[in-house]
Amino acid sequence: MENQEQQASAADVLTQAIANKLDYLSTLQAAVQHGNDRKVYELLDQVRYYQEVKKTRVKQTVNHLAELVDNIHPQISHYLSDNLIDYLGHIYPFFYYEEYTTGRFHIYFGNWWDRRLFGDLDVVNVQFMFDQTEYQKLQQSFELEGRHQRLNTAKIEAISSESEQLQKLMDAQSVRDNKKTELREQLKENSQKSGMPWETSKIKDERQGIIDQLTKLADEDEQALNAHKTIKANDDRILVLSKEDTILNYEKQSIRDAFDDFEHFEAHNQSLYTDYLNSLVGKGEGEVNVDD
Repeated sequence: MENQEQQASAADVLTQAIANKLDYLSTLQAAVQHGNDRKVYELLDQVRYYQEVKKTRVKQTVNHLAELVDNIHPQISHYLSDNLIDYLGHIYPFFYYEEYTTGRFHIYFGNWWDRRLFGDLDVVNVQFMFDQTEYQKLQQSFELEGRHQRLNTAKIEAISSESEQLQKLMDAQSVRDNKKTELREQLKENSQKSGMPWETSKIKDERQGIIDQLTKLADEDEQALNAHKTIKANDDRILVLSKEDTILNYEKQSIRDAFDDFEHFEAHNQSLYTDYLNSLVGKGEGEVNVDD
């Protein structure tokens, strides 16, 4: 008798567990059918929804029912993306999105030539996943404005200085040639010297000094020989860095136009989930059972 009761109790528990899963899936299905994106987001992460949207703590333990749809997140993301991207288009008019595979989106900054791939959009979590290297360039560019500098100012100055030195080496070729002729004559004279024994060391030192000068001039000749190629490469590097600074200026102006400054831009990014879900309240909720 006791075993039968235990078996019946186990069956009841299992039946209820199955019913809970079916109820979760049917509620999610109804939310999708009625275009109730807010309800979909709530079902996907009830803890976060209640904490960040309702501003209350969840009364129950973490609901693992959302794990039932983990394997169809790409399809869910694809479905939710239309309304989210439409919303983002008004708040972040400078971001453009490309669905490179089902439910996964690249973020591009701007619609100008050579725009940057800026990261990914996580639709399910309503979150920007910025490329940290690109994001830090933008952040640093804002910080450097206070010093009237651009991101690549120091790099460009260093490269330009190198090119100037190389150009001077090229321009000084005739001066070096004359100096080498003079030093070779001195070397010839030195080799013909036959001083007293105590002067031998002095003669050797003079000879070594002349050789050192000739070696230095030979090194400069070699640098000058490759200088034109190096200067051309430096010009190409400066062009790339200047283009990057120009694009960063476009990006900064876009952020200022939309948010006034970088700090407000970051603040909006942090509250994006809450702001977006609040904007969905009342949309498509007519026939969906909501138990808020």
